[in-house]
Amino acid sequence: MRKKELAAIMIDRLKKEYPDAACSLDYNEAWKLLVSVRLAAQCTDARVNVVVVDLFEKFPSIEALADAPVEEIEAIVKPCGLGHSKAKDISACMKMLRDKFHCQIPDDFDALLSLPGVGRKSANLIMGDVFGKPAIVTDTHCIRIVNRMGLVDQIKEPKKVEMALWKLIPPEEGSDFCHRLVWHGRAVCTARTKPNCEICCCNDVCKKCGVS
Repeated sequence: MRKKELAAIMIDRLKKEYPDAACSLDYNEAWKLLVSVRLAAQCTDARVNVVVVDLFEKFPSIEALADAPVEEIEAIVKPCGLGHSKAKDISACMKMLRDKFHCQIPDDFDALLSLPGVGRKSANLIMGDVFGKPAIVTDTHCIRIVNRMGLVDQIKEPKKVEMALWKLIPPEEGSDFCHRLVWHGRAVCTARTKPNCEICCCNDVCKKCGVS
């Protein structure tokens, strides 16, 4: 089966399986998503959603967070792990948003990448979820599943996986497809050595299950 055919099947079946799939980070403003996705590195979204309640209550705007001492930010976000580096990035990011972008989240991919602590995964998430633009978010679930299924061939580097998927996934489907991979990765195609293949909606077309 050609990879584009496989991609089309996966898109269709995951859409039926998870019609309401969306970002699992809670936010009501774009800058808050930017903060949360930085905190989510090596941390669960569920924990981030709890921690940011106190963070945003104490610092309710870009300006407030930009002016906050890094030590105060770190004290709140410490439960997310890597507290010092995350607090430094958040502080620097908010300062740049305030000073360079007039407290507006840029809708340009390269401009997003210029923000401290923002990598391709974060920038794509913002582009897709906030601005509704084409995006491919290559998190650990995405990388694991597209390798298992055979959409990519033993590619583990996030950027390389992203570039490979851009050739296979229609631009308008990319953001939602990646959200559905996250949901599927948590519920079915888990990180365990033996995922739950017997209940997978794509098991008949999956490379891991022996389909060529």
